[in-house]
Amino acid sequence: MTPAARLSAAIEILGAIDAQRIPAPNALKEWGTAHRFAGSGDRAAIAGLVFDVLRRRASSAWLMDADTPRARLLGMLRLERGLDADAVAALCDGGRFAPDPLTDNERAALTSRSTKDAPAHIAGDYPEWLDPQFATVFGDERVDEAIAMASRAPLDLRVNTLKANREKVLASMKHLGARPTPWSPWGLRIDLGADARNPGIHSEEAFIKGGVEVQDEGSQLAALLSGAKPGEQVIDMCAGAGGKTLALAAMMQGKGRLIATDHDKRQLAPIHERLSRAGIHNADVRTPRGPDDTLSDIKASADLVVIDAPCTGTGTWRRNPDAKWRMRPGALEVRIKDQAEVLDRAAGLVKPGGRIAYITCSVLPQENNAQVKAFTARHPDYEVLPTERVMSPLWDKADDFAAATIQSVEGLLMTPRRTGTDGFFVSVLKKAG
Repeated sequence: MTPAARLSAAIEILGAIDAQRIPAPNALKEWGTAHRFAGSGDRAAIAGLVFDVLRRRASSAWLMDADTPRARLLGMLRLERGLDADAVAALCDGGRFAPDPLTDNERAALTSRSTKDAPAHIAGDYPEWLDPQFATVFGDERVDEAIAMASRAPLDLRVNTLKANREKVLASMKHLGARPTPWSPWGLRIDLGADARNPGIHSEEAFIKGGVEVQDEGSQLAALLSGAKPGEQVIDMCAGAGGKTLALAAMMQGKGRLIATDHDKRQLAPIHERLSRAGIHNADVRTPRGPDDTLSDIKASADLVVIDAPCTGTGTWRRNPDAKWRMRPGALEVRIKDQAEVLDRAAGLVKPGGRIAYITCSVLPQENNAQVKAFTARHPDYEVLPTERVMSPLWDKADDFAAATIQSVEGLLMTPRRTGTDGFFVSVLKKAG
């Protein structure tokens, strides 16, 4: 397919998303099924166009002064891909399979309009109802923070120190353009271009042998800052597919007891194979069965409970831009309730002197600072550890990392703009001894 034909396909898919109100991955899959002539490179490029439009949906429509699939795609080419009016016109020449030529109004918009005077939620491409929350966290910098959350994320990997070391894995993945991540001592990063295909990590020898896992650097750091140590009893209460469970196990060096569970047993399905491939033997996966409490035998005996809390996922919008436009206030209210419940449940599992590591992949204050404040008010036997103590596992990078994050009494916040990671909030609470 020509670049122009890919634009036409993207416009068609965006129209289907609008008309059918379906998630973008579903629309892309349906289009691919109906157009089997499109190769993997074509599908990757078209998906990149669609997701870039979703990342910059509001600002692109504002730029073009029209909210249609075509207008949003044209605006995105200017705002996200950096194409000028002549470059866009060359792609939209009305030829075979190409979009129709630019109208005079479209060319004028691409040439003279900008988002300089747009409202913050338009310039930053996020739902208007979230503007008060973004203002609380980021203030006048919320547009810049949100734009960073709307750019494509790199592919981050975590080296499994139980089986490999970063230098050797890095050497084996030089052909993919891998480089060390700036903060995590275990991380590798592969930057992805606008039309890049998945680099096929799952076919790499290092992955097959359990030496590396796909995991955003922010998620790696959240696990690292939990402070899990060899010989401890650690509970991962919201383990899901096991990303942080694997990182915690590596930190524990196979020593101690690691329990992984999740209220949704479907989320746990991949964890068994991942633990086996990673060479982890001290993990006990507890799958919910009926109403029985999977942690009923743990009575104030855990050294550390890690809560990778259910949240809105606002910190991961650059990986899932479709989600931000589908998010509704009711979903936030449900998540806040879920978070409070899991925190209260964890409180009774921790032994005197033990810790809770509360983690979200959200930037919203209701899910982060407000939750921690409310928890310590309900449980006065817990106190928030100072961020300088929490960041001690970063050693010589701790000061620079502290300067990059947003710190508060309740914890620290990473963002794509400040730390180059997904948005993660981390708070470590210690129970009185």
